[in-house]
Amino acid sequence: MADPRHVTTLGEGWTPLLRAPAYGARIGIPDLIVKDEGLTPTGSFKARGAAVGVSRARELGVRRIALPTNGNAGAAWATYAARAGLAATVVMPVDAPAICRREVLAAGGDLRLVDGLIGDAGRHVAALVAAAGGAVFDAGTLREPYRLEGRKTMGYEIVEQLGWQVPDVIVYPTGGGVGLIGIHKAMQELHGLGWLTDRPPRLVAVQSTGCAPIVRAFAAGEDRARPWCKEGPLVNAFGRGRAPS
Repeated sequence: MADPRHVTTLGEGWTPLLRAPAYGARIGIPDLIVKDEGLTPTGSFKARGAAVGVSRARELGVRRIALPTNGNAGAAWATYAARAGLAATVVMPVDAPAICRREVLAAGGDLRLVDGLIGDAGRHVAALVAAAGGAVFDAGTLREPYRLEGRKTMGYEIVEQLGWQVPDVIVYPTGGGVGLIGIHKAMQELHGLGWLTDRPPRLVAVQSTGCAPIVRAFAAGEDRARPWCKEGPLVNAFGRGRAPS
């Protein structure tokens, strides 16, 4: 950022790496380490992207942001927007977690619920932005570049906390994909700077068996993911069928 006065922070980042030997032994990973992102402000890694995205939006003169979300991102962006003095419109499906809805409202956000899925929330935001004549900034996933810059700090931290070494594998929840993209970007940048010479870690995206459209598409060799329906077996990336939980 050109002007540090616009930096918006609540102390996010530098979450601990915790060794989990008991669980690691159960699943056959003797040196399992967990990065506890639950300790960040608003309770999830989404705070990292919100901190950078809101800071840059404030610097660029944005007065209102809008985004679709299934929960955590909306809570984070509404909270950081309030910190920066910006307005925030957050659109969620009606069945989004109640705690996330309460967080948005507690931060003073404009919460709108849609009877549908995240895609329906996205269409609502798109219509809102189009009708606003430039007065509303779309902060949705991969709609602006600065959320990614915040998320990549996880990759920097992991490497630094491990003494400038990389783990063999990083397992990460799929979400909207920005976290994994950010960690990959961090590893590429560290290699480009010459700070790392080890090969980058293998990145593994995971999803719950109760909602796994990306896993299903990957296993089927499809180019695009389809909306998830609870009925029917889940075929995971290893080809084994299993009923969704």
